[in-house]
Amino acid sequence: MSQILFDNEAIQLLERNPYVKRVSQKEITYSDEFKEKFMKEYEDGKFPAQIFRDAGFDVGMLGRDRIKSFKKRCKKMSVREAGFTDTRKTNSGRPTTREFSLEEQLERLKHKIKYLEQENEFLKKIEFLDRQAEWKEERKQPRKKNSGSSKK
Repeated sequence: MSQILFDNEAIQLLERNPYVKRVSQKEITYSDEFKEKFMKEYEDGKFPAQIFRDAGFDVGMLGRDRIKSFKKRCKKMSVREAGFTDTRKTNSGRPTTREFSLEEQLERLKHKIKYLEQENEFLKKIEFLDRQAEWKEERKQPRKKNSGSSKK
């Protein structure tokens, strides 16, 4: 974590930036949109400090270490399954041990159904595209001409 602490003025300035979700004296939570934008531009060859400048951040106020650690975190996030979404609240690493109320169970099951329906639609689309690609490949191959043996 960076040693730079933000005063109230710096916090207010950072809160006005559209790429900031939350800010405290010690930390900044950036939007998922900024994380994606950062990685895209970084992979295109832009320097991290320049990306922050272009996004409206004061690089001197943030500090070199904070930008460097953000770059490292973004690289890790870009390869994980959850992507750039913030999983700190939803994934504490511990399984839930408490009993859920009927309403909570219903909400969880509704969410699971919706997820599975989306997964099924995705798999149907992939299957369709595979069949379509096979069909196109078959049409490219030359057809055998009928020998006329059926005519008498």
